[in-house]
Amino acid sequence: MKAAFFNETGGPEVIQVGSIAEPVIGEKDILIGTRAVTVNPIDTYVRSGLISFDVAAPIVPGCDAAGVVEAVGAQVDSFKPGDRVWCTNQGLLGRQGTFAERIGVPQKWCHHIPDGVSFETAAANALVGITAHLGLFREAQLEPAETVFVVGGTGGVGSMVLQMARAAGATVITTARDPARAAKAVELGADHVIDYSSVDIHQQIKSLAPKGVNVYWETRRMPDFDQAIEALAPKGRMVIMAGRDSRPEFPVGPFYVKECSLHGFVMFKATAIAGKKRIARPAIFRIATGGAPSRN
Repeated sequence: MKAAFFNETGGPEVIQVGSIAEPVIGEKDILIGTRAVTVNPIDTYVRSGLISFDVAAPIVPGCDAAGVVEAVGAQVDSFKPGDRVWCTNQGLLGRQGTFAERIGVPQKWCHHIPDGVSFETAAANALVGITAHLGLFREAQLEPAETVFVVGGTGGVGSMVLQMARAAGATVITTARDPARAAKAVELGADHVIDYSSVDIHQQIKSLAPKGVNVYWETRRMPDFDQAIEALAPKGRMVIMAGRDSRPEFPVGPFYVKECSLHGFVMFKATAIAGKKRIARPAIFRIATGGAPSRN
C-alpha cells in the first residue's frame, strides 16, 4: 500500500512516499481505509526527532485520520466493516501514524463519525478538539458564566477553545492579528476580539474584564507570566500548551497570593477511556460545523 514515511529523523526532506507493508491487525484492532488525515505541529516534532519513540522504520507519521472500517479483529465489539470512524493519538508512544492508505488501530482509540459530518471535518477536529476539551474541562474546570481569554482564536486549538468555551456559557475574549481573522473569530462566537497589531493585548483585557479572566489559555511558545497573572482573576487558571524549550521568569508572589493555578498537559498522555472516550461525542463536531455556538 502507499504511505508517507521516513526511515530516519530530520528535515522535511526525509519524508518519502512509496509502498510499505500492509498493516496486520490484532484481535482488538480495526483496519481503517483512510479518507482524510491532518498535519499537526507534533507530527513535525516526531519527524524532526525532537520527540522520539521506540518504533521500527519505516515510520509513518500522523496523529489524526478518518475513514471506513475494512476489517475488525476477533475481539472487536464496537465497530463493523463499513462504519465511518475517526481516530487520533496515533504516530506516538510507539504507535505507527495515519499517513497511509490503510491503518491498523486499536478499537479503544477509535470513534464513530456522526451522521452529516464529513471525513475532512472529523479528521481536522480530532487532536485539536480533544486538546481543547481536556484543557477547558478536565484541567481548568471551566464553569458557565466565567470569562476565558485564549490567544489566537482562529488557530487550530484556539478556535476549538473559543467555540467550546462559548458553548459552555463562558464569555470569550481572544486575539487576532488582522481584520480578516478578527471577523472569523467573531463568526466562531468570540464576544471580544483584540487586534494585537494595533492595540496592547493586556490593556484591552483590563478594560474588557476589569475583575480579571477566570481561564487564561496561552498558545504562544514564550508566555509572559507577569502579564498573564496580572490578567487572571482570583483563583484563576492558566493553561499552557506550547514552549518545550522556553524558560520564562515566573512571578511566584502574585501567583500564590491570587490563589491561581497553572496547568500544562499533552493530550497524547491521556488514557483512551478516561481521557478520550468521554469527550468523543457528536457535540465536538456540531460545534465545528454549526457556526457560532449557542449559549443555551
